[in-house]
Amino acid sequence: MQFLFADHALDTDARELRRGSAPVAVEPPVFDLLVDLVQNRGRVVSKDDPIASVWGGRIVSDPTLTSRINAARRAISDSGNEQKLIRTISRRGLRFVGAVIRRSDAATGPTPDEPREDLEPRLPLTGRPAIAVLPFENMSGDLEQEIFSDGISEDMITALCHYPSLFVIARNSSFAFKRRPADVRQVGRALGVRYVLEGSLRKAGHRIRVTAQLVEAETGKHIWAERYDRDLVDIFAVQDEITEAVTLAVAPAIPMRN
Repeated sequence: MQFLFADHALDTDARELRRGSAPVAVEPPVFDLLVDLVQNRGRVVSKDDPIASVWGGRIVSDPTLTSRINAARRAISDSGNEQKLIRTISRRGLRFVGAVIRRSDAATGPTPDEPREDLEPRLPLTGRPAIAVLPFENMSGDLEQEIFSDGISEDMITALCHYPSLFVIARNSSFAFKRRPADVRQVGRALGVRYVLEGSLRKAGHRIRVTAQLVEAETGKHIWAERYDRDLVDIFAVQDEITEAVTLAVAPAIPMRN
């Protein structure tokens, strides 16, 4: 399996990292750390995760872990100051934020310049209305709000799953489109859904604005849209309130036939 990002290729079968056509020398723990971060790019990876997956649960000192993280950044032309690809989330862990293309066949697979809609297998249509909740876009420029926007998207997926009349695409499938500009028609074809719920988040001072739109993927037609302005007093209360408001509005707006 190859993961392509920026001008790098991470080959898990050959256990090789390349920058352009040139191999990059990395120590085995650093390579495994990169693989762990790239494979879990849809979420924040706590420091306990690589200790379990890379070091097999052995005791690893903080200086050693920091040294390996710095080495991983250097290997992919990143740094702790820039954090273009590996981002530190304060008090939570690390997250790989680069756009990634997964390629299973180095000889015939797609290149970074080719269309991306078929990189993931299409999911079958069901008799129930199928909907995908895309990760909400963080437009605030505040890294902390990215965690909030991802949390809203994840909570909406969970809330919509409580409606037995809906077929809700799993988080791992819909979050594959995070930071991947794509037309809703492309998303619909790739995930096998007729409806897409998307949105964005902006923060100004102690106020937050969340917009959400329900779109018919085949036609691009907006079925429902709303804007929510809230004070950020209790972030989890605001997240729960907006999630409930959106799902209660979206579920009845979807026809009961797919």
